[in-house]
Amino acid sequence: MTNTERTSISVIDEYIRTCPESIRATLQLLKNIISQEAPGAIEKISYGMPTFYLKENLVHFAAAKRHIGFYPTPSGVTVFKSELGAYKHSKGAIQFPLDKPLPEDLIRRIVGFRVREVVEKHLQGRE
Repeated sequence: MTNTERTSISVIDEYIRTCPESIRATLQLLKNIISQEAPGAIEKISYGMPTFYLKENLVHFAAAKRHIGFYPTPSGVTVFKSELGAYKHSKGAIQFPLDKPLPEDLIRRIVGFRVREVVEKHLQGRE
């Protein structure tokens, strides 16, 4: 691996590479959706999970045995609660079953909401 290749691989890519091959494409799709909706966010690992950071932790996700956990903070769940009926969810977490396609539009809207929420919060100085 060359230095150029090494610098183009993110820590999230490394996380995905350690997951079972059967779910890597789904995790990559989720990463791509979040990247598109939060283009200024920094990729990192936080709490052992892939994390997108934009002045604060924006969203996390993680692979589990039967689902992908998506963690858009409590506000990201509360605002979209009426659309989460098909998914197990709790205060700050949503479970996307591995045997179903990712709800791409819903994820895009949740991430977009979180971006707007964080930007507004920091513009108003409510850090």
